[in-house]
Amino acid sequence: MKKKIIVLTGAGISAESGLKTFRDSDGLWENHRLEEVATHDAWVANPTLVLDFYNQRRAQLFDVVPNAGHLALVALEKHFDVHIITQNVDDLHERAGSTNILHLHGQLRQVRSTRFKHLVYDWNKDLITGDLCEKGHQLRPHIVWFGEEVPMLETAAALASQADIFLIVGTSLQVYPAASLMRFAPPGTPCYYVDPRPQLNYELRTMPNLTVIEAPASTGVDEVARLLGDH
Repeated sequence: MKKKIIVLTGAGISAESGLKTFRDSDGLWENHRLEEVATHDAWVANPTLVLDFYNQRRAQLFDVVPNAGHLALVALEKHFDVHIITQNVDDLHERAGSTNILHLHGQLRQVRSTRFKHLVYDWNKDLITGDLCEKGHQLRPHIVWFGEEVPMLETAAALASQADIFLIVGTSLQVYPAASLMRFAPPGTPCYYVDPRPQLNYELRTMPNLTVIEAPASTGVDEVARLLGDH
């Protein structure tokens, strides 16, 4: 039976494909403060701005492609049972060919009803005021905004509890609760952290079996594969 690798990915792996992140430039995301575009209060105050912001983010997906980091995670599936938990809202893992992907914070290419959370639709065009769900309510980006509950967290924690190996790629580990998922891994689970500027949060500092690889995803995941092969 293949060993199970649970992978937590963050904005760093997408940044290598050319997608900007809000932590790249002093808390600004494409020149917007998070409070303007990534909270429910922002949606209530200025839905047109929020819709335009995510329409631009969605359109940008058509200009980028998966990078070597994404492809290296796909390659791990030859020898391991790989499950990706991603904080990213793009579809680069899917396009790279990864098999098992859980999106913690939603997806740019989906929208949902503002009234009925279970009504989720695939969406590849602009979303505008007047686009309604089948029950007649406005659609919104299918994104978990700051301050909202993370509905897939329990599922992610259950996955983490099954890890034989835990791999963290391209995340600053500053956004909770995602940043605490490794605490659900069984005690003593080998953990690898790949990031060009690694930041050890409390959970990582207290892990006894941690290997830090100070490198971007495009080369760091291959380094993890080599180390796992050596073992």
